[in-house]
Formats: sequence, structure tokens, C-alpha cells
Amino acid sequence: MKLAYICTEKLPSPAIKGGAIQMMIDGVAPLLSENHELTVFSIIDTKLPVRETINNIKYIRFPRVHYRNSVAEELKNHQFDVIHVFNRPKNLALYKEASPNSQFVLSLHNDMFSERKISEEDGKKAIELASRITTVSHYIKDQIILRFPEAEDKIRVVYSGVDLNSYPPVWTKEGQQIRNKFRQRYNIVNKKVILFVGRLSKTKGPHLLIEAMHRIIKKHNDAVLVIVGGKWFSDNRLNSYVRYLYHLAKPLGEHVIFTKFVPPEEIPNIFLMADVFVCSSQWNEPLARVHYEAMAAGIPLITTNRGGNGEILDDENNGILVHHYDQPTAFVDRIDYLLSKLGFAQRLAFNGRKFVEENFDFVHVTKRLENVYLEAFDSKQETYTG
Repeated sequence: MKLAYICTEKLPSPAIKGGAIQMMIDGVAPLLSENHELTVFSIIDTKLPVRETINNIKYIRFPRVHYRNSVAEELKNHQFDVIHVFNRPKNLALYKEASPNSQFVLSLHNDMFSERKISEEDGKKAIELASRITTVSHYIKDQIILRFPEAEDKIRVVYSGVDLNSYPPVWTKEGQQIRNKFRQRYNIVNKKVILFVGRLSKTKGPHLLIEAMHRIIKKHNDAVLVIVGGKWFSDNRLNSYVRYLYHLAKPLGEHVIFTKFVPPEEIPNIFLMADVFVCSSQWNEPLARVHYEAMAAGIPLITTNRGGNGEILDDENNGILVHHYDQPTAFVDRIDYLLSKLGFAQRLAFNGRKFVEENFDFVHVTKRLENVYLEAFDSKQETYTG
């Protein structure tokens, strides 16, 4: 099958600057290319050529300005069986006009069918043009159906995942070696490490973890909060919120460390430094990929009951779910419990790793996507014969 992936105009592919969509593509593309002919469209980047082929995967890149139109023009030069469009339902009409014989799969990593993002007319048109729609969580699926119930039969939930080969569990010899190396890098060798990984935005809630540290260090004086990320993926520039975080952390001294942006290839190693990972999201997350990453690394996970976050969590079995998500004391209680009850924390970690092994390796994700592409392709045959 000839497949095309069309990324958004935000970040390049491969994921040299991060991004959940780009990282998922990096995970499934090598597996898909074993049986299919795959072309990936994304924006240009100074570190990447405009066109290249890597391990049978073709990459075609265009400037951010007029990106969608450039992609549409390029589609006219190809005959793809299935074109997978990420997060841009409005663009389906343009791409369908450019490649009328292709079937389209629309992939949603956010609620792109909300009233703020798409009109009722454009939403209905996108649903009509898409043979199948994938969502990264049931939460996103349910949000779409609330406004566009006619989409239900086309939607398939396809959870994301990780490359387990990149995540040796912390209890293995390799995991311990990486853990020690990276703890030395950040001078936290003998510390209890609480980890946050994500964009530094109020919706992600790192300020609540900094506030929680005042109480945590009273019980665990050797605790350190490591905050990994920039204000927007690879962008480490300061804005008012990031300045606020630094101001909030200053009285805590060495108990809070900001690493700024860390390249995606180092993220598995960063997770291995941790004793506890916390996703403090305040908004309704589609389902943050950090959950898969923490569990894959064998790190006990705490997350907020927001959006799709809780879908892959069995509370107190493979992670901890915080219901009072906007209260620092809620994080204090859960973090203190995991730092104090090491046997319980280890059980969560083992169960989390096993859960990912059984469900969320990129091999699983690839198989789910292939099933969607076959459904989309079969729907073309049904159209012709019906």
C-alpha cells in the first residue's frame, strides 16, 4: 500500500524538536515501511534537507508559509492509496481535491472539532471526506461525538506508544547504568528525584509541583524536583509564566532544577533518573504520551484525572490518579506516599512496565494503524461496488 503522512505546520519530522505526533511517526514509520511505501510530509528545518529517503521512508518538506498548499500541489504528482492527515480536519477538502482517488484517514491528537477550532459546516465536510478518523483517546472520541454524532461509526481509538527497546526498565543493569550516568550529569546522585517532563505552560501545572516542594522537603530533605522542558518544545526563551516558575523556585534553591529543552532521543534516559514521575496537567489532556514513557521506564506514575489521562491508568495498580488536580497538597500527599512506601511504589512500576509491554509498544500501535488503513482502503472498494 502507498501511504502518505501529512504532519501539521508546527514541527518537522523526524522529531528533532519533539512533538507527540512526530514522535509517534518516528516510532511507527520504520515498522510500516517494511510492508508499505511511506512518504512523510512536514515543514522544513535548517537541520534537515528538503527531500531525503531514510530506510525506505521518503521525507518531503516545505516552508511553513503556504505549507498546506505546497503539500496539495505535491500530492498531484503521486498516487497514494491512503493519506493520513494529522490534526488538521480543515485541510481535508484541499487534499482530497488534489488527490481525489486516495482514501483519507484523519488523526486527532487534540479536540480539533471543538467550536473554537472548526465551524459546523467545515466539521461536517471533514467527517464526510474522511474514510476513518483515529483519536488518541476515548476522551477525544467522545468530545467529537458530542458535537458531531454522525462521526461515531468512522472513529477508531488508536492509543500512542513507545519503542520499548529505547526504555530499559530502571531495575535492569542497563537501566541502572543510565540512571547513574544522568544523575551524575545533574548532580543528583543521592537524591529522591521527582520528575516533570513537558511544556512549561500553566495548563501543564508545573507551578503546583514547585509549590508542593515546600512541604515535601520538610519530610524528604533529600528530594529534588527536576523540571524538563521549554516554553514550547525546543523553544527555551522566557515568557511571563516561565519567569514566574523561576521566581517561585528560587527560595527552594537546589531542590528545584530546570533542565530546559532535552532532545527527544535523551528523554528515555531522563525518565530513568526519577524516583517518581508526575504529570500535573490542569487542562483536559487528550492523553499525554509521558504516561507511556514513565511506565516503560519503570518509574512510578502520578497523574491528574483530566481528559484522557486516566484511561490507561488503573488507580493504585499501575499508577496514582490525583482528583484534586489544582491543589498542591494533593500532590504532596501522593508524592510523599510513593517516596515513603518503596514496596508499593515498586509494585506500581512493575505493573506499569508490564502494561506497556502488553499494549503500547510501537508494534501494537502499528498493527492498529494498519487495520485502520485496511478499513479505509476497503471502504473505497465498497464505494466502487456499491
